[in-house]
Amino acid sequence: QVQLIESGGGLVQAGGSLRLSCVASARTFSNYVMGWFRQAPGKEREFVASVRWSGRITYYADFVKGRFTISRDNAKNTVYLQMNSLKPEDTAVYYCAADSTANRLSGGSADYWGQGTQVTVSS
Repeated sequence: QVQLIESGGGLVQAGGSLRLSCVASARTFSNYVMGWFRQAPGKEREFVASVRWSGRITYYADFVKGRFTISRDNAKNTVYLQMNSLKPEDTAVYYCAADSTANRLSGGSADYWGQGTQVTVSS
């Protein structure tokens, strides 16, 4: 069992930045592909970004390309999501996810999920 604890959410004005962190309890953190998802009120959860085991390969949803950056520190069992140029439509609960396979995250599936952290962007 892997526990994922997100932090870093909050209230920010449009154009501002936030950095989300997710710490994993896994002994073999580097064995997991890590990702971020978000769910806005009344909408389905959607894929935001993922990073593979070494951190060199990343994937992004089109709506965050150029604004968000995902990274990981395997020594700290932590994955990050740097969010810049935030927009009101980025308002959502952001969830961290971990999966042992390469391609499931982009399809919305994961072995483990965090509890989520709220991000609110005011206009």
